[in-house]
Amino acid sequence: MRTTRRQFVVQTGFGIAGAGLALSGAFAGDGKPALRLSACDWSLGALGPEGLAAAAAVGLDGLEISAAADNGHPGDVLAIADAERRLAYKQNAETHGVAVSSVAMGLLNGFPMVSDPRAMAWVEQTIDGTKDLGANVMLMAFFGKGDLRDKSGTLKASDVDTLVGQLKELAPKAEKAGVMLGLENTLSAEQNLDILSRVKSSAVRVYYDVGNSTANGYDVPGEIRLLGDRICQIHFKDNKGHLGEGEVNMNAVAEAMRAIAYAGWVVLETKVLGDREADFKRNAAFSRALLANA
Repeated sequence: MRTTRRQFVVQTGFGIAGAGLALSGAFAGDGKPALRLSACDWSLGALGPEGLAAAAAVGLDGLEISAAADNGHPGDVLAIADAERRLAYKQNAETHGVAVSSVAMGLLNGFPMVSDPRAMAWVEQTIDGTKDLGANVMLMAFFGKGDLRDKSGTLKASDVDTLVGQLKELAPKAEKAGVMLGLENTLSAEQNLDILSRVKSSAVRVYYDVGNSTANGYDVPGEIRLLGDRICQIHFKDNKGHLGEGEVNMNAVAEAMRAIAYAGWVVLETKVLGDREADFKRNAAFSRALLANA
C-alpha cells in the first residue's frame, strides 16, 4: 500500500526536522522508494502559501516554493524569513496533505550570488526557513546574470573561485540545519563535481535539471550516473513540450535514476501549453508511470 499524501507530510516533512543530510525517501509496501512528486510554484503559477492547495488540486505530493515573494525586487530580508508566512505554509500543508518539498532561490538569477552584497545573508535566511518548513533542499540558481559561464560558454573561473569561498563559509550552517545547498546551473557534471570537491561538504550538492542539461548539449543519463548521490534533487522539464514528447529522452533519464537508486523528490518545472490543471496532471501521470519501477 502506498503512503498517502497526508501520511507523507507527517513522515517526511515536519516530523523529520533535523534528521540530517541523507536522501531518505518514503517507501511503498513492497520496500521500493515511492515517487515523491512536486512542482515549482512559478511553473504552477501558484505563489505563496495558497500554492499548496493548487498542488493538491493537480494531485501532487509537494510544492517547491520561492524564497522571495518577488524575485525581481528582493529586499534585504526575504519572504522566507517571515515566521507568519512560514506558519501559513505549515497550516496549508497540513490542510491539503501537501509538503514543502524544497525552497528555491530563483532571485539569484537576477541578483548573482557572487556579486550581490546581500546574497550571503539571503542564503542564511533561506537555510533557516527551509529547516523550519521541514524541507532539506535549497535550490541556488545560477542563470541569467548569475550564469557561471560567459556568452561563449567559457567558465568564469574568478566567479567560481568566489562561489567556492562563499559555499565553504555557508556549509557549516547548512550542515547543522540538515539542509542541502543544491547548485542549479549551466555547468557540466564534471565542472560541478570540481566545485563540490573544492568545497568538501556533504551539504553542497547538485540540483539537476534534465531539460536545461539537454538544451546545453550534455549527456544527461551519463551525467546523472556520474553525479550519483551528489544529486540532491531533480527537475523534470522539457523545453519542447509535454514530458515524453519533446527533446529529452525521459526513458534514458529514468534508467539512470534507477542506476543511482535516486530516492529524492522529482519536481515538475513543466510548461503550461493549454490548461494548467490538465497539463500538470498529464505530466504528473507520465512521471509516475515512467518511474513506477524505480
